[in-house]
Amino acid sequence: MITRRKFVAGASAGVAGALLAPSLVRAQQAPLVLWGPPATPSLILAQAAQDAELAKVAPGISFAVWRNPDEMRAGIASGDMSAVIVPVYAAANFYNRGLSVRLANTLTDGLLYVVSADEGIRTTADLKGKTIACPFKNDMPDYMLQRLFSEAGLVIGTDVTIEYTATPPEGMQLLLAGRVDAIAVPEPVASGAIAAAKAAGKTLYRSINVREEWFAATGTSSQPSPGLAITASLGERIGDDGIEVLQQAIERAVEIVKARPQEAAALAAEALGLPVPVIAEAVDHSNLVARRAQSAKAEIEALFNVLAEADPRIIGGKLPDDGFYAL
Repeated sequence: MITRRKFVAGASAGVAGALLAPSLVRAQQAPLVLWGPPATPSLILAQAAQDAELAKVAPGISFAVWRNPDEMRAGIASGDMSAVIVPVYAAANFYNRGLSVRLANTLTDGLLYVVSADEGIRTTADLKGKTIACPFKNDMPDYMLQRLFSEAGLVIGTDVTIEYTATPPEGMQLLLAGRVDAIAVPEPVASGAIAAAKAAGKTLYRSINVREEWFAATGTSSQPSPGLAITASLGERIGDDGIEVLQQAIERAVEIVKARPQEAAALAAEALGLPVPVIAEAVDHSNLVARRAQSAKAEIEALFNVLAEADPRIIGGKLPDDGFYAL
C-alpha cells in the first residue's frame, strides 16, 4: 500500500530527476520551428535549420512560412511561434506592450521593389496617376509607400491609388492581369512576377528600388527590417547559450545562401511556392545580412523614428529600451 509519505517522496524524487535531466524535459516538447515570411530572408532560416550545431541545441528543428502578418501576430501572442522573422517595428510594438519578445538580429537591408510594365516609371513621382497594388495594409510595405508618396507630394486617393492585397502573390496576379499599373512587393515575388511575365511573352521591370528611394526620402542609410524575434519561452527552452548558437547558425546560413543560392532556394522552394531559379535569382536583389540587433541599434532606431513621425503607435508609443536587443 502506498502511504501519503511514500507518494510525496516519490513525487519529489521525480521532480528532482526531471530537473537533473533537461534533455528529458526537452524531449517532451515539440521540436522548435523557425518561422519566416514569404520573402527571401526565410532562405536563411531554411538553411539554418540544416545546421548540425544548432540541431544539438534544438533536436528536430524545422522551418515554416507564415502567410500574412495576422497569422504571425497570432502565433507570437499564443506562444506557438517562439522564433519568427518579423518587421522590426512589430517586434518593438510587442515589446513595448509588455510581451516577452526581443529582437535578435536584422536579416536584410532592403528587399522591396516596385514592379511594372511601364519602362518610364523610375521614381516614386512617376507613379502619379497610377494604381499600385500593395500587400499587407498597415504593415511595412504600406508604411514605406505612404512615406515615399508624402515626400514626392503625391496624395493617396487623389494623385495615386493603393490597392491592398492579402498577400504579395495576389498583387503579382493583379499586375499580370493588367488590373493595376504596378506592384510593391518584396523578393522573391518581384523576381517571380518578372519571370511569369516573360513566360507569357510580356515584359515587366524592377522599376523602383524602394531601398534607394527610402534613403533619399528619409536621409537614412540603412533599411534594417525584418529581423528574427525571439520569445522568453525560447530563452527558457535553449538558454542564452542556445540563442548564441542560433545566431551563429544564422550567420553561417547567410554566407551559404549567398554563395550557393540554387541549393538554398531548393530548401525553401516548396514553402515559398516559387520555382528554384526564381528564388535563386532573388538572392542578389535581397541585401541579406545577419546583423546582431545591438550592433544595428542606431540604424534600427533611425527607422523607428521615421515610422513614429507618422504614428508613434506603430512602434508601441516609444523607442524600446536596451532590453529589447537580445544579442
